[in-house]
Amino acid sequence: MSARDLVWRFSPVEKISRIVESELNGSRLDASLSGVTTASASLDWIPNSDPRVGRAGLPEDRAVAAAWESAPDVLLVTISGEQSSEIVLTLSGLDRGPSAVHTLIAVAPHAVATLSVRYSGKIEACDVVEIVVGEGARCDVTFCVEETNDSVHVGAHFAQVGRDASLTHSLVVLSGGVVRLNPSAQLDCAGGSVQLLGLYTPGDHEHVEHHVYVNHDAPYTHSNVLFKGALRSSSSRAVWIGDVLIGEKAAGTDSYEQNRNLILRDGARADSIPNLEIETGDIVGAGHASATGKFDEEQLFYLQSRGIAEPEARMLVVRGFLNEVAQKLGAPSIAALVDSTLDRQFSEGISE
Repeated sequence: MSARDLVWRFSPVEKISRIVESELNGSRLDASLSGVTTASASLDWIPNSDPRVGRAGLPEDRAVAAAWESAPDVLLVTISGEQSSEIVLTLSGLDRGPSAVHTLIAVAPHAVATLSVRYSGKIEACDVVEIVVGEGARCDVTFCVEETNDSVHVGAHFAQVGRDASLTHSLVVLSGGVVRLNPSAQLDCAGGSVQLLGLYTPGDHEHVEHHVYVNHDAPYTHSNVLFKGALRSSSSRAVWIGDVLIGEKAAGTDSYEQNRNLILRDGARADSIPNLEIETGDIVGAGHASATGKFDEEQLFYLQSRGIAEPEARMLVVRGFLNEVAQKLGAPSIAALVDSTLDRQFSEGISE
């Protein structure tokens, strides 16, 4: 693993290598589901040789390959009916040292569910998540990272969306030393739809990185990618690389990706690279956007002219900036956590 490799060129390779090159503990974690209102959601363990494993995607970098090989058993979350309330997946034991974790979320055809997963405390892990959404199903999955400053959490989330199915996948990173989680979505069935959301607020000496990939490989598919971050410290670092491929078979596709970063301290750095490749002209629309900057002084002036002090005005601007993503989060428990955490992180206002 080297910073000279394109996939790692923005990453803190020394910190990540310490985990990836360790002997990863791939033994089973303690896992539980709460909020299940029917018998239509369950947990099980299956071998990683099971044919269901790998349908959504396969490893493409060393960290994910290490997790894949080091975890002989895969946690299978099966959702087969309609869930009226949020399902919470709790994983215990991630504080055991360098770990490999592999989870497969299988959503049956025409099922409906909202699922949340929360990571907290000190974590050293290579993490693989697969999400397979069956025909006509609707699934909203939110992952929330609230880890210590000395944590290292790397991995990939792979999604495959079935015919006329929809998936909303959200990544929320509120804290963590190094967090590098890369979501990808395969739209290879007609009418499939995916929304990939991200919200991150790195603090002192924290690095957040996302490489996002969407592959449109069937007609009448839809994707929307929206990631927004507020960098709170002069030593904060954020990296976002987005890739959308619209293949020859993807007639009638509609796709848009964007990343926005708000720099709150001099010295903070955000790298943002959107990419779009189109192989057919028969599409509804396709676009991408990226912007990184400081406060909009006109917004500050407007708020201050109405009697709001500058620190509070800056806080309101940040909250308004992040709210575009926060209000789309489908898991009520994570939405509430985000709201309270942002209040705490920005409670004293933000100086220039």
